[in-house]
Amino acid sequence: MSLAERLIKEFEENVKLRKRLAELLVSEPDIRLALINAVIADVATKKDLNELRNELRGEISRVREELRGEISKVREELRGEIGGLRGEISKVREELRGEMNGLRGEIGELRREINGLRREVHSNFRWTVGLIITVWGATVIPILLKLIGAI
Repeated sequence: MSLAERLIKEFEENVKLRKRLAELLVSEPDIRLALINAVIADVATKKDLNELRNELRGEISRVREELRGEISKVREELRGEIGGLRGEISKVREELRGEMNGLRGEIGELRREINGLRREVHSNFRWTVGLIITVWGATVIPILLKLIGAI
């Protein structure tokens, strides 16, 4: 095993040794500056955050505008659909009104026919009653008169 491998193994196993090495590295100005520069490359600055915030605001504004456009399209489509439905409803209403008027006419015609049938039945009833009375009078009255001795 090489010296470097033994040294790395020793650092891995000994926590105090690792801390001591870190303290030594940080206490050296050149090494500390190199470490800071390496870390700063990954750290976001206020400028970075402001740029990101501005990008996000722009993206949000763009998305809002797209949504407004889409919402407007949907509104127009709905208005068109509602207009079409209103037209269809009006047609159905007119058809129903026509059908109802036709039914009213047929009902009126049926009433007239029923009234005519009533008159016929009433007339037939009168004739029937008249015939019955006539036949009864022509047959029963002479028999009764014979029985009472009037004839």
